[in-house]
Amino acid sequence: MIPKDATASALDLARRVLAIEADAVRALIARLDERFLAAVSLILACKGRVVVSGIGKSGHVARKIASTMASTGTPAYFVHPAEAGHGDLGMIQRDDVFIAISNSGESDELLQIISLVKRRGAKLVAMTGSAASSLARKADVHLDAGVDQEACPLNLAPTASTTAALALGDALAVALLDARGFSADDYARSHPAGALGRKLLTHVSDVMRTGDEVPLVPLEATLADAILEITRKGMGMTSVVDAQRRLVGIFTDGDLRRTMERDADPRGTPIETLMTRNPRSIQPEALAVEAVEAMESRKITQLPVVDPAGRVVGALNIHDLFRAKIL
Repeated sequence: MIPKDATASALDLARRVLAIEADAVRALIARLDERFLAAVSLILACKGRVVVSGIGKSGHVARKIASTMASTGTPAYFVHPAEAGHGDLGMIQRDDVFIAISNSGESDELLQIISLVKRRGAKLVAMTGSAASSLARKADVHLDAGVDQEACPLNLAPTASTTAALALGDALAVALLDARGFSADDYARSHPAGALGRKLLTHVSDVMRTGDEVPLVPLEATLADAILEITRKGMGMTSVVDAQRRLVGIFTDGDLRRTMERDADPRGTPIETLMTRNPRSIQPEALAVEAVEAMESRKITQLPVVDPAGRVVGALNIHDLFRAKIL
């Protein structure tokens, strides 16, 4: 167990670290100027790809920035500067933009390849903590990511500086996203494998029940017909349709319970007199998450699916959405 005095000291230090790093990011706001806009313009005009590079902790930041850009509409990848000097430089072409990240701006591994990168015709964006550094002076555009101090008590370990560089990279990626008109659908297409992709790419037509699985009865049906259809299809509801299969009503388990309290005759009572008219429905082209919102907002568990002409083409139950992992 940590001694009480040591616990208090650890909390104080942790709070100091967070405060220093927050201040480092906040200070970037006032330094955003035409150079940031120039970097955005340079990348937007890029006909190749964005190559992001850095060594050590800056290398980890560079990987994350490249990944964020790639997933938000800006084709980008990471190149290790040491590997670039041993053949990976061939991955960089004249139509590319090279983003070099180094707090000191004097990282040997980067400086050794910068001249060759520029000789290939690629544009150079440098993200450093010093405008007077060698890397900054060689850049077509320099972004100032400098910090007053590191959060490390020794003022040595890259902490506030890497946080600032990461935040500045995120700002650049998001500015590019907005400039490209990158949408939620675009984002989902870059993330098809996870929960986000399922929610943004799955349509009602992908999960709805169709054909003989769709519960429906004609407008002339009786209560007994509706009960049998609900039982056969196991959805807790049935759509009521006219001769053209257009949706005119819905009859649910809840409606049945309320009907039985009134002692209605199952054989003789027309379903038309018991159904809920003009029920909420959804079209197959809608996103499955829209069906979730419709169900949750109205506290219902089923939805008829209709085409633009109002004809029933499917049915959707809350359990269908669970199975598709939309919920």
